[in-house]
Amino acid sequence: MKYGLIGEHLKHSFSKAIHEQIGDYVYEILEIEPQNVESFMKKRDFCGINVTIPYKETVIPYLDYIDDSAKKIGAVNTVVNRDGKLYGYNTDYSGMRALVMRIGLEIKNKKVLIIGTGGTSKTATAVVSDLGAKEIIYVSNISVVGALTYEEVYKSHRDVEIIFNTSPVGMYPKNEHSPIDLEKFPLLEGVLDVVYNPIRTKLVRQAKALGLKSEGGLYMLGAQAVYAYQHFTGNEISTDLCNKVFNKVLAEKENIVLVGMPSSGKTSIGTILAEKTGKTLVDTDKVIVEKAGCDIPTIFKNHGEEYFRMLEAEAINEVSRLNGIVTATGGGAILKKENVDNLKQNGTLYFLDRDLSLLLPTEDRPLSSNREAIEKRYKERYPIYCQVADVRVNGNLTVDGVAELILKEIKK
Repeated sequence: MKYGLIGEHLKHSFSKAIHEQIGDYVYEILEIEPQNVESFMKKRDFCGINVTIPYKETVIPYLDYIDDSAKKIGAVNTVVNRDGKLYGYNTDYSGMRALVMRIGLEIKNKKVLIIGTGGTSKTATAVVSDLGAKEIIYVSNISVVGALTYEEVYKSHRDVEIIFNTSPVGMYPKNEHSPIDLEKFPLLEGVLDVVYNPIRTKLVRQAKALGLKSEGGLYMLGAQAVYAYQHFTGNEISTDLCNKVFNKVLAEKENIVLVGMPSSGKTSIGTILAEKTGKTLVDTDKVIVEKAGCDIPTIFKNHGEEYFRMLEAEAINEVSRLNGIVTATGGGAILKKENVDNLKQNGTLYFLDRDLSLLLPTEDRPLSSNREAIEKRYKERYPIYCQVADVRVNGNLTVDGVAELILKEIKK
């Protein structure tokens, strides 16, 4: 391996996609068991590597040089081999600081709560300290010296203003978890989460729902990779490159989610978008049919709408965990808040806003099988579509025209 990432569990990693957009080198992902780290580092058979959980501190004894920021933090995430000598850096610091700057979060004179006590929490401590935090406290779900319990935080530190999650809670595949309840903190102004898969963790989604400045770890991941690339190659980099890398990776990894009434063209438009973007089309109705072993009218006839909605929620929960797909949803998918929340963790919701007069009854959709039914569904659902959509698209054009509008939105 010349360039790559080492860690223990890396199936969720986006690092390969990011680095291969920055540099002209092959970037490998290498999972290493704890007992094999020593032999790997002593062999020194690489040009440059990134290091992630749980080895950011483990690799330090094998280095010949550590820069000042890495020493201060006590963790290394970038190692460069120069003529057989290993140089350690911490580009997480630069990436994390870039993340704070990106959303315009004011840290100076603020009370900051850092979730987690591992190597990444030390990086967060260095960043918020340098940005002038008034007070920093720590919380952990395990007993650690210097860290509070969640009960203690909820009881005595409700005046926290900034929360920084440096723990892996909420990371794929345990997307449904969140490390803390934000509603406990009435003075809260912003939330940062180093987790980048899903793109928007449950914690970040709650923060956004509360109107707080918030961001997940994807931008930080891209920025730290750019700074690592600088160490690998010696090439100068810029903030513009960080933004460019983030936008390209986001476009690749984020799901295009189509919502709207039956017969608004979701599957047809999704097919075009999948072809144009190279993403895979996933139709949630087809997933439901596969789960049930029969078509949708039969599901309604034999089990009723409630059972169908349960299958739909299960299908959306599964599909929403994927990255880089086009999702065509059923017309009623947005009726459950949990469906919308799940779809938004990795996706942008595009509402295909097609006039009622252009919507046609369809026999395979029991709730919109005639004109009266479709008009009733339209009146019930239209305000919800408008409320949950990230982007509202003119659905009165041809399917090619609508697809082109969505592609233009993605490129903005």
